[in-house]
Amino acid sequence: MRPARALIDLQALRYNYRVAKQLSADKTLAVVKADAYGHGAVACAKALVDLADGFAVACLEEALELRQAGITQPIVLLEGFFNADELALIAANDLWCVVHAQWQLAIIEQAHLARPLTVWLKMDSGMHRVGFFAHEYRAAWQRLHSSNNVASIVLMSHFARADEPDCLRTEEQYHLFQTATAGIAAPISLCNSPALVAWPQLRSDWSRPGIILYGSQPVVTSEQQFLPVMSLVSKIIAVRVLPPGEPVGYGAQFVTQRPTRVGIVALGYADGYPRHAPTGTPVAVGGCVTQLIGRVSMDMLAVDLTDLPAASVGSDVELWGRMVSVDEVAARAQTISYQLFCNVKRVVREYSSY
Repeated sequence: MRPARALIDLQALRYNYRVAKQLSADKTLAVVKADAYGHGAVACAKALVDLADGFAVACLEEALELRQAGITQPIVLLEGFFNADELALIAANDLWCVVHAQWQLAIIEQAHLARPLTVWLKMDSGMHRVGFFAHEYRAAWQRLHSSNNVASIVLMSHFARADEPDCLRTEEQYHLFQTATAGIAAPISLCNSPALVAWPQLRSDWSRPGIILYGSQPVVTSEQQFLPVMSLVSKIIAVRVLPPGEPVGYGAQFVTQRPTRVGIVALGYADGYPRHAPTGTPVAVGGCVTQLIGRVSMDMLAVDLTDLPAASVGSDVELWGRMVSVDEVAARAQTISYQLFCNVKRVVREYSSY
């Protein structure tokens, strides 16, 4: 069997949730959308089932997968519903639903439901993706509050630049939200992962940590430490020694400057490793850190074994995990850890016990 694996440490996931919970003022959703950022939504939710106050996913399909797996905690649909037909399933499965648009209000008001909904009413306080503008938010809340199809309402917004501790945009969004919701007696939800880490003064009744649950550091200057949950690993499958002046891989992006031992790893961009990771990106072989060399291929990549004489065919390789930070790999590839995690595919997931 091909040795490429994604090792998922569920104990680390539980630890990270506890840290996120300590940073939160009150209740804490575990965000498991996009298949738990590539870690496996069902397995991760089951690992947190005795800890989490609830879960958050993007859409109904993701929520139903959790319900069918036996997850009974609250589940919030962060994108809400996309058509009227979904409301019956949302109500039947006791899902909580974000509402962000006028057309959704009208559908809820006209619906015939088995039970009233818990609605998370979203304000666009400056992210400018979805949500009601501040000047229309109170009227939207009043319509929901007056509807027999709504049991309770959580007020929410989303910060666009919370991962920039020196940027005033987060405070501006926060103050706009406070002004627009003044006098409305309802729980609120504001803080995503970077807001929890970088803006401890901003607190809400429900927090929504995502990436920190999986061990990535969304704020460079953060003193909070989260444990890596995924280790992307494989093995050396070939070794060759090249003289100076020899190109390695497609396009001759790397040329040897000295006699070089080149190790070939059974993992490439088809498995989710970033194709644009440059020479010099750290890779651990046999517990020692070395570097990627040359262009990443679909199924293989090359690493420098010159200074690792013990490394040979069969040596273990970590592309990211405990020794190699996923955040550093992402930075080298000019992307973010979110994308790296979500792109992982084809490799077998192996879960630790918890």
